[in-house]
Amino acid sequence: MRWWDIAPVMELELELFPEDAWSTGMYWSELAEAHPGGTRHYTVATTADGAIVGYAGLMVVAGEGDVQTIAVDHRHQGTGLGAALLADLVREAARRGCTELLLEVRVDNPRAQRLYERFGFEPVGIRRGYYQPANVDALVMCLHHPSTEPKDLKETRHG
Repeated sequence: MRWWDIAPVMELELELFPEDAWSTGMYWSELAEAHPGGTRHYTVATTADGAIVGYAGLMVVAGEGDVQTIAVDHRHQGTGLGAALLADLVREAARRGCTELLLEVRVDNPRAQRLYERFGFEPVGIRRGYYQPANVDALVMCLHHPSTEPKDLKETRHG
């Protein structure tokens, strides 16, 4: 992801997460740390004509990784794109020497939870009222010892 991707990412962000979308400023701040030696890694998925249909971000500090965001356009869900984005984050976490990779997922999003479980993430806790303003709890999940060959990589379909 580069600075010129922020506007189309924001369009998708507002469509997918209308209640708790990140701001443009948050993406600028994240990308400010997405450089060699920085703490962030962001990627976008595009169609053949260059339209952004998915994106994902990772933070790594002191050997611990955290999935900051992962999103796929509604029209491309179920194609394996979410798994491909997650695989990219898992590989990057392993490349950076992470011993754990954490994420938060809405408790009312079982589809995403199943994707994370396929990659070996396990529930480790609940963050009450994490998603605001809807006051929805987050399930905290952890992948111990991320690998450069993620567990679900062989099953990932790219569409």
